[in-house]
Amino acid sequence: MDKNGYLKVIVLFSVFGMLFSGYLSFGELFPGASSGAACAVASAKILGLPTCVYGFLMYVIIGVLAFLALQSKK
Repeated sequence: MDKNGYLKVIVLFSVFGMLFSGYLSFGELFPGASSGAACAVASAKILGLPTCVYGFLMYVIIGVLAFLALQSKK
C-alpha cells in the first residue's frame, strides 16, 4: 500500500472515532438529551471536561492532518 492508501485509512478511522467519541461527548455534555451515552471511563474529567471530549478533539486533529496530507501535491 502506498502513502495515499495509508492516509485514506487514517481518515476513515478518524471519522469513525469522531462519530463514536462525539456520541459519547454529546451524552456527557447534554445528559437531558436522552442519548443514553456515557463515557466509558466512569465520567472521568480533566480540566472540567469529560475525557471523551478530548478523544473527539484528538480524532478531529488527526483526521484534518491526514486529509491535508492527502490534498498536498508532493
